[in-house]
Amino acid sequence: MKTLTTKGLTLIPANAQFQEFPHRHTGKRSIPWPVHSSAYVMSARSVLGIFKQTLFITSGKQHTKIKCGISFLTGSGVICISSYMNQADMDANRKINLSDYMAEPITDMKTLENNSDDMKTRMELMIMKIQKDFCRALEAEEDPDTKFTVDRWTRKEGGGGITCILQDGRVLEKAGVNISVVSGFLPAGAVQQMKSRGKEFGEGSLPFFAAGVSSVIHPRNPMVPTIHFNYRYFEVTSADGKKQWWFGGGTDLTPYYLNEEDGKHFHTELRKACDKHNKSFYPRFKKWCDDYFTITHRGEKRGIGGIFFDDVDYPSQEQAFEFVKSCASAVIPSYVPLVAKHKDDAYGYNEREWQLLRRGRYVEFNLIYDRGTKFGLYTPGARYESILMSLPLSAKWMYMHVPEESSKEGQLMSVLKNPRDWLGIEGKTN
Repeated sequence: MKTLTTKGLTLIPANAQFQEFPHRHTGKRSIPWPVHSSAYVMSARSVLGIFKQTLFITSGKQHTKIKCGISFLTGSGVICISSYMNQADMDANRKINLSDYMAEPITDMKTLENNSDDMKTRMELMIMKIQKDFCRALEAEEDPDTKFTVDRWTRKEGGGGITCILQDGRVLEKAGVNISVVSGFLPAGAVQQMKSRGKEFGEGSLPFFAAGVSSVIHPRNPMVPTIHFNYRYFEVTSADGKKQWWFGGGTDLTPYYLNEEDGKHFHTELRKACDKHNKSFYPRFKKWCDDYFTITHRGEKRGIGGIFFDDVDYPSQEQAFEFVKSCASAVIPSYVPLVAKHKDDAYGYNEREWQLLRRGRYVEFNLIYDRGTKFGLYTPGARYESILMSLPLSAKWMYMHVPEESSKEGQLMSVLKNPRDWLGIEGKTN
């Protein structure tokens, strides 16, 4: 049977004979399918009629039922189709599966389903899926009765979030995985902070939308590193009515004891995610990460880096979104194997004391330098418990503590003061 394909749609000949075949998903014999045809409708000299019938149009591997009003025009070889989708089929295609998430989305379900192609919708559902997948992967490393507590909250100024917390577990001392979907008006302080990064918005309070997922995992065993990741999307409407959008994010690792194999594994997974989109991304964003996660007053890095980027509005919105999704999806393979590998390693008092000292450095960075923390604290109606979830349950400060250079602690400090090229690619061109 011949078919006519235009713009990705295959038009079935008008005189095709149909036979019922089992639906490939349901098995029901309810879908007619053409089994024989010899000619297309090809006339346009006179209008033969307008009528309603059901036509099947295929797009790729999907078969969509469309009710059509069809005008047959004789002589020109054209079939004019004015169609509208069967509403029940559309609703079924847009239906959101709540089992994919830790809680109900922040935006109401109808709005999400009716705006499934909007980037705000796509980002909200993506970060919620990442949250669920990561929480379940971490729970699998914990004792069977240890689960995340789910706290869904709303913000009167617009939006809300879902905070998932696990505290005092056998494996995880404190683990937080938070998503937020907020909207409203940016206060002057937040606008000024963005202007310092080169954004031009004009003056005054500006409408904004922000959606992001953020997580910090503080393990109990000092041989298991801490991980942080954050992926976010912003829309801001400037004073002249122009909408500006961009993505930001990153994933970084903070070990307490240096493990060469772990460092290479972590960076390899991040590089693989970046290379799917642009082979220049990993080296660029790895350096950005080393520069960003610097505890300036200490003259050291927070950890062994990873990737970090902000203000990404290129090459297109769709491509930027796919890049962010790839990076977020790399969190589990980059980190969870390290938890499984080291969660039962032996350690003692000295290792625990060192872990607490390094956590003190983590607190210093988050409260003094972290951009996300400062943005959250500037935002009216912000949920401070969720913003500060990144802080560990326990941390320690000792006066003038300096480990011996030859010690395992000293080996870590050497890397924190001089970031390492874990994959041996610096200076190489692609």
